[in-house]
Amino acid sequence: MGNFKINDKSFRCPVDLTLNTIMGKWKVVILNNLMDGKKRYGMLQKLMPDVTDRVLTKQLRELEMDGIITRKVYPVVPPKVEYSLTERGKTIKPILDAMSEWGSKFKVD
Repeated sequence: MGNFKINDKSFRCPVDLTLNTIMGKWKVVILNNLMDGKKRYGMLQKLMPDVTDRVLTKQLRELEMDGIITRKVYPVVPPKVEYSLTERGKTIKPILDAMSEWGSKFKVD
């Protein structure tokens, strides 16, 4: 089928690459929250109250390493950190939209 690569990670299948990139309980939620613009770390915490600091930080770092999000640190006290989607990250929007549409079919009133 070929070889597909993101950063230094290689995959035999494009679906495997995609799943590996967004896999993790909170990555899709993080990406969905960043779709409408940049967010500070504290805002992401408020939007995802069930995620621990450790897990949120880890998944943000992984998304950053894969070139999906960018992290901007402002030299102020206290530190201000903002996360936003990269151009590559913005291309995942149709996938998130399709997931949202599919999941919406299971809404219970």
